[in-house]
Amino acid sequence: MIKLLSHLSYIAVTSPDVEASVKFYEEQVGLTVVDRVDGTAYMRCWGDYYAYSLVIVPGDEPSLHTMAWRTTSAEALDEAAKRIEAAGVQGEWLDDVHKIGRAYRFTGPFGHSMTLHWDVTRHQAGGAEASIFPDRPEKRSKVAGAPRQLDHVTVAASDVDEFVKWYVDVLGFRFMARTVLDEAPISVFSVLTTNEKSHDLGVVRDGSTRAGRINHYAFWVDTREELLIAADTLMENGIAIEYGPSIHGIGEQNFLYYREPSSLRIELNTGGYRNYVPDWEANTWRPSQGSNNMYRNGAMPMSMTESFPPADGPSATEEGVPEEIRAALLNPHAKHGQG
Repeated sequence: MIKLLSHLSYIAVTSPDVEASVKFYEEQVGLTVVDRVDGTAYMRCWGDYYAYSLVIVPGDEPSLHTMAWRTTSAEALDEAAKRIEAAGVQGEWLDDVHKIGRAYRFTGPFGHSMTLHWDVTRHQAGGAEASIFPDRPEKRSKVAGAPRQLDHVTVAASDVDEFVKWYVDVLGFRFMARTVLDEAPISVFSVLTTNEKSHDLGVVRDGSTRAGRINHYAFWVDTREELLIAADTLMENGIAIEYGPSIHGIGEQNFLYYREPSSLRIELNTGGYRNYVPDWEANTWRPSQGSNNMYRNGAMPMSMTESFPPADGPSATEEGVPEEIRAALLNPHAKHGQG
């Protein structure tokens, strides 16, 4: 099987208030608007090599509009479409997606829209925004802790193991690790990658009956120090931190989670290891081993089980977990001392 996908290129989400979301990304995250088309805003991190990495689409509720991967070649794009359709999923060819041209868009078996493309528009700032460093597409953002680029996306699915199997078998993702509950043989989280990163696609167990939901998307900062500066700045600006800063056991990335105005969850991410092993065998972690919190010194907030858009399944708020749904939560066994 030829290698089909190279990396995650952009995330498109819907927001009930596009302008509020855009303002937050500009002022609190450090992204910039590069285009506006029919009410949709196209934004980028200062170090993204392509024209944009985040698209904010008008919508009635916060949700995933599509997640996009660049293929390894034009031939790989055609091959990927053939394999998707051979697996029983019918997508569509789009001829003029904004600044990427020809693309293939489909909805996977668990309801998530994915867009595959080869062509891109590369970004190179001019004038006062041009960097003195040739490999940088523009100067650093002036916002403290602003991310260099898009890193990964994590979605929600009713069956984590079956989700992994489909994306490995059909599109050639590498399965890197998973979390199974200590108290029950239930897979609640898995990570996959198209390259040497520990993951650029994650999947959490979804307890709702609504398909195609998203849990979070992550941006990369260069150093742990920048992540900590971002945490300080967010708090000083009155932005609540949902979880972190800390380090995940799986992938060993430093992390920080917070919300944008639509309620969608953003992660800032750095560190972690690179894995070049072609025949890697995915390890199974338990929460007691620090799969989510390497230091095992605090439970993940139950609010982190919320995915988007809101649905009928288990949920929680930052104020706590209603007793009547506690037993149905994604990980009802979370305890302090277990990541």
